[in-house]
Parts: sequence; C-alpha cells; structure tokens
Amino acid sequence: MILQGENILKQYHHNGGLINALDHVSFSVRKGDFVTVTGPSGSGKSTLLLSMFGLIRLSSGTITFDGKRIDNISDRHLTDVRKKSVGYILQSFALIPYLTTIQNVMIPLALEKISGKEQLKRAGEILDYVGLSDRMEHLPRELSAGQQQRVAIARSIVHRPQIIMADEPTGNLDPTLSLEILDFLRKINQENKITIMMVTHSPVASEYGTMKLHLNEGKLINS
Repeated sequence: MILQGENILKQYHHNGGLINALDHVSFSVRKGDFVTVTGPSGSGKSTLLLSMFGLIRLSSGTITFDGKRIDNISDRHLTDVRKKSVGYILQSFALIPYLTTIQNVMIPLALEKISGKEQLKRAGEILDYVGLSDRMEHLPRELSAGQQQRVAIARSIVHRPQIIMADEPTGNLDPTLSLEILDFLRKINQENKITIMMVTHSPVASEYGTMKLHLNEGKLINS
C-alpha cells in the first residue's frame, strides 16, 4: 500500500459546537491506483485530500505513506515529503501569471538541488510529453484553459512524484476539455505508474477511478 488512512477524524468548532469534517475514515490505496473521491458539497472531499500530506492537520487518526507514518511528523519533514513525492493539481490551475510556461513547470525543480541546465531539460521533456513544446515561452494568459491545466499537470509530474493529489481538476473546463484532461491523467497513471487521488463532483470523472471513495457528512460510505 502506498497510502493508508486509519480512523481519520478532523473536527472544527462551529457555533459553539464541534463539526466532524472527517468522521473516523479509514482506507488503503495501492501503488498505481487511480482513486476518485466523490460526495455532495461539504461532505469532506477536499478536507480529506488536503489532510493526507499535512496541509490540514488531523484531530486524530493515522496516515501512512510508502510504509512510514506521516501524520505525526514535523511541518518541515512534511514539506520535504511533499517536495519529493507529491504533485498537486488544482481547479484554478494556480499558475504564476508573470512566469512563462516552462518557468511555471520548473518551480518544483527549483526547490531541489538541481542545476539550471537540468531543470530546463526536464521541464522541456515534460512539456513535450503533455503536447506543449510549442508553448514554452507563452504566459498563462496566452494559453487556453485546457492548455493551462496541462501546464499545471506538467508541473505536478516534473519532479517525478509517487502520487498526484488532484482537487476538481476539470471543474473549470467544458465537457470536451474535461475528457481530454481526464484521458491524460489516466495516461499518466497507466504509463508512469503514478498513483492519483482525485476529488471530483463529476459522475463522468468518477468513472475513471480504479478505486472509488464516496463521502457523505464526513463519513466514508463505500470504498
């Protein structure tokens, strides 16, 4: 198993009481799985995704990644895990507007001890892989929505992570572009054996999952 959550609880104070955003959730993800996380708004989907690698800290429960418990390690060590092993894809693309395509993709590599020449080489190879070798010097505003999300995908895999965490990656795209991005994520998953955990509200997107988690009011309904 590459990722396991056991008895995960995340509570928030609200109007003088406690709300269980995640209510004793347990699951196991195998290396190479494409996991879809579905459920109504407010069911805890994004909380689950963000809590896996410490962007949100749990109230209780344990998280194990690649055989090591990570819920109880320091923020600095969690940052190291994310830099080395995790890629993130967001609904908003989260590209830096004043950086070119290749500069945006190079960001994860700039956090590592990699020469500038090697950063350019690896970013160029990844952009070729996602079909954007002719857009390397374009700014985000000069790209279509689908192209911007492919840049975000390239950035998420350029440092060769073990797992990608995707939060509504097709939420800002029309149906045709959504299918294009979903097909590409499946290609990455199958060709590179990168595990994907994707939050989605789309029934079409959820069907891409080889493993499906469904949340309702913070509880895991099925898996």
